[in-house]
Amino acid sequence: MKTNIVLLGPPGSGKGTQGEKLGQELGFVRLSTGDMLREAVRNGTPLGLKAKEYMDSGALVPNDLIINLMKEKIASLEEGTGVIFDGFPRTVEQADALGSQIDVDLALNLDVDDQELVNRLTKRRTCPKCNAVYHLAYKPPVKEGICDKCGSDLYQRDDDREETVLNRLRVYRDNTMPLIEYYSKKGTLKTIRGLGNIEEIFDEVRKTVL
Repeated sequence: MKTNIVLLGPPGSGKGTQGEKLGQELGFVRLSTGDMLREAVRNGTPLGLKAKEYMDSGALVPNDLIINLMKEKIASLEEGTGVIFDGFPRTVEQADALGSQIDVDLALNLDVDDQELVNRLTKRRTCPKCNAVYHLAYKPPVKEGICDKCGSDLYQRDDDREETVLNRLRVYRDNTMPLIEYYSKKGTLKTIRGLGNIEEIFDEVRKTVL
């Protein structure tokens, strides 16, 4: 079984959902740079304030900020802990930095067409308190606009607005696509289509990991 897993795929491909399900099933720790950065933003830390400027425009947060954040998290884990990296690395430089800390067993790439991604992201709603994510078409809350888990008002993240989504996809193609070649050369890349319902996709993810 693979124990150090990198999830690749464009924004909206389902990395977060699949990574969370995989972590729960295997007992692995899921490290999401998105969650960590949003927590830093909510807490108003120096890193959070600096990162917010990039996140709101759909640009990548600079490598040094992300790398330092992730190194701290990796160092805090118990030895032998299985790890799922969601949203990291996003550049070859970050991949090299990660490789200096651990050996990546599997880079799992979720492939989804751009038009489907735009539809997914612009209809996504997020809870500001507990980070629960909903979708107006695929996974709506029981009560419109209200989080099922904690009762907070849901909102549309700035980076889920259509103009920003299109920019995020351009940034992904320019900066993150080279990672597919990077991990392919290392023999650790596996690609699956990120289409269908969540359980159908997870079945493919599970087969690839186990």
